[in-house]
Amino acid sequence: MDYFELEAAVEHWAMEKGILSKATPMAQALKTLEETTEFCTAVNSNDRAEIIDAMGDIMVTLIIQAKMQDLSLEECLESAYHVISKRTGKMVNGQFVKDK
Repeated sequence: MDYFELEAAVEHWAMEKGILSKATPMAQALKTLEETTEFCTAVNSNDRAEIIDAMGDIMVTLIIQAKMQDLSLEECLESAYHVISKRTGKMVNGQFVKDK
């Protein structure tokens, strides 16, 4: 499957499981936070399999959140890129810090 087929499959799964009809955007946001914490743990332990799993889980939660908000991840990513493409800054301790 390509990315857009996978995204549609996740949306269909979320609909079948009742997530789209019964969950709230805040509950979904907290699920994203939970998965992000698992991702940080995996990165800290350099566990590639868990990194892949956590990143996939984060993407699933974001796809569902986007659907709840009547958005697409593509439009969100495009919006973010429009902003960051013009951003200036520097690397500090292994992290990009934007200019104010």
